[in-house]
Amino acid sequence: MPKVAVIMGSKSDFNVVRPAVSVLKSFGVETEVRVISAHRTPEEAHKFSTCATDNGTEVIICAAGKAAHLGGVIAANTTLPVIGLPVKTDMMGGLDSLLSIVQMPSGIPVATVGVNGGENAGLLALQILGIKYPEIAAKLADYKKQMKDKINADDTALQDELEQL
Repeated sequence: MPKVAVIMGSKSDFNVVRPAVSVLKSFGVETEVRVISAHRTPEEAHKFSTCATDNGTEVIICAAGKAAHLGGVIAANTTLPVIGLPVKTDMMGGLDSLLSIVQMPSGIPVATVGVNGGENAGLLALQILGIKYPEIAAKLADYKKQMKDKINADDTALQDELEQL
């Protein structure tokens, strides 16, 4: 069974992480969810990232706010794909988090989704897994078809409503 680790720098980030966990579980992906801080528990972050492959993890999502170093710290110690999930902050609305995550040094890539983009982080992890797992790729194709069908139905309903004006 495919496995994704979802790490957050603080338990208060769980509301941002929840949609990622939800979409991963809806696709039948095993999900390990942890609170590990790059700054307050650096030894745990190092241990987690160096053992992730041996523990069966295939993709890691890291949610963090403000300095948001978690994704980079994890990516520095693993060859697994790491997805950064910037968390909105009071100070700069999440721009600080976003910039901290996207400005990784050469050689330490961290894919990044939008601020508070938990669902997209989960979907990106699924797309990565879909390369190896055809059943996930098929479910993603169905997921996108459902989105398309909903938008088309909304457009039809709008056109019907406009004809009544």
